[in-house]
Amino acid sequence: MKSWSYKSLYNCEVLLQESARLFATLDDCATLKQARQRLRDTVSRIRDEALSGKLGLPSQELIRVRDCSRALLSVMSRRSDERSGFSATLALWDIACGRPRPDLRTGFFAEMVNWIRGLEGRAEFQYVGEVRIDHNLTGRSAAVVRSAELDRLWEIVESATVRSPSGLSDEAQVLRGVRKEHILAQLGATEDNWNDWNWHVENRVVDPETLARLASVSDEEVDAIEKALKAKLPFAITPYYVSLMDDSSGDRDRAIRAQVIPPHDYVDWMTKHRGALEHSCDFMLESDTSPIDLITRRYPAIVILKPYITCPQICVYCQRNWEIDQSMAPEAMAADEKVEAAIQWIGQHPTVREVLVTGGDPLVLSDGKLQDLMSRLAALPNVELIRLGTRTPVTLPMRITEELAAMLGSFRELGRRDVAVVTHIEHPYEVTMDVARAVDRLKRNGISVYNQHVYTFFVSRRMESAMLRMLIRKIGIDPYYTFAPKGKEETASYRVPLARIFQEQKEEARLIPGLRRTDEAVYNIPGLGKNYLRAGQDRDLVALMPDGSRVYEFHPWEKNLVECETLLTTDVPVLDYLRRLAEIGEDPNDYDSIWFYF
Repeated sequence: MKSWSYKSLYNCEVLLQESARLFATLDDCATLKQARQRLRDTVSRIRDEALSGKLGLPSQELIRVRDCSRALLSVMSRRSDERSGFSATLALWDIACGRPRPDLRTGFFAEMVNWIRGLEGRAEFQYVGEVRIDHNLTGRSAAVVRSAELDRLWEIVESATVRSPSGLSDEAQVLRGVRKEHILAQLGATEDNWNDWNWHVENRVVDPETLARLASVSDEEVDAIEKALKAKLPFAITPYYVSLMDDSSGDRDRAIRAQVIPPHDYVDWMTKHRGALEHSCDFMLESDTSPIDLITRRYPAIVILKPYITCPQICVYCQRNWEIDQSMAPEAMAADEKVEAAIQWIGQHPTVREVLVTGGDPLVLSDGKLQDLMSRLAALPNVELIRLGTRTPVTLPMRITEELAAMLGSFRELGRRDVAVVTHIEHPYEVTMDVARAVDRLKRNGISVYNQHVYTFFVSRRMESAMLRMLIRKIGIDPYYTFAPKGKEETASYRVPLARIFQEQKEEARLIPGLRRTDEAVYNIPGLGKNYLRAGQDRDLVALMPDGSRVYEFHPWEKNLVECETLLTTDVPVLDYLRRLAEIGEDPNDYDSIWFYF
């Protein structure tokens, strides 16, 4: 296995060595226009030579030649300069002529070095598996060999069970039992209390002192929570979710803690900018897509209804962190007249066929209030599906009582209306028997359950998401969406490069059976909604910035239906992501193919 030292792998000298064919034609160029044309001509010539078959490259390398040539030609275009305000062409010309470019960072050199290697058929990375296919075999002999190869590929999936521990494992269940007993003892509570969701809401952890009594926390975590509270940022964790935190140090519960304990950069940003219009946290521009209070509408046939803007547990990266003041704030429930006006509005728009009730978390409402809300929605003849967006199955599974599940199921009407629940499970360690039982109660009442997975840094190691899909399908939840973390400045530490999502979907996810990988990878465009990441025709790589950030241009979903604008977004530098992986003990060499996903 290669050692990994980005400083020696990627710098100006390495780029000059790797790019000799490209730079050889630049030193006598008189203008940027001339340098651009020569670079583009050289890239095209190298590509055509490889694709002609003269170099004898294997098909995998030819695909990378094609993809890397597209990337290079795109960032070398004049449109790239105009759209991004930075010229990669000028940077390369300056490097070739020995002119200093102190603005260029290691991430820029890393991308260029890898793209040029890919262009010339010299991509260096190790495959996920050591499978070799003998194309000379046919029939049963070929099938037997192929079967053995597939066994070896599946061993990769099996090995992930050690790296990504399941909350269903015997060890985890024992640990959770011990943790639960400790929390009950500290809070002077009983098993009956634990099974009562109202007790968890009333005893949610809202300060670092209580959390330190119930779980092991570091000084850094305590400091971040204290700063968040001082800045009046919402913070709360249910006792149940605290039981998912391990006592011993390690990385098994890293994703659990990242859900609820705010990092310092988040606290600092929110403290400085929250409430300032020029730094609105309303990334999805819900304020611009709300035709009436409590309603958000981005698509023709579905609306979001937000009657209750709070939760018993606050997720740090929440899309609506700009709306939530405090956990279980008494004023979080909208006034009856506003709720009634919103429901009447839905009834007055027969094109609306589906309502997503979210917030906040609507399942924290009492059974009576929730039944009243569901009844009013079900009375609308145009509503064919009521969808409940909730994280309670994960943070408060005891809320899904037999009575609640039966009540929700009662609003299903055969051939007329359905009811579904969409939740957020982020990591295999969140999948417990309590969650499984909650889901089972819903499904026995005919309610489909889906998962929206936010692909943050803390759940992005090799095979973590694949293992999550396997587990949630085992307990009856269908994978629905994999969300690229939104480009919100305050949650920058949660973001991953889009290339990592493409890599995960095309490599790790492909190793598991189809019904367990039915989710779609999407990127949310402010004001417009989800943009699918499955096809290159939905986006363009526009530019490469000095720090190694890729700039993408996303095409809105309705681009062929109505006239609309595209969206430019600056991604996380791939090299920065690999550095962070190395810091938590990952081997970046295991992710080498990431450079070749665009």
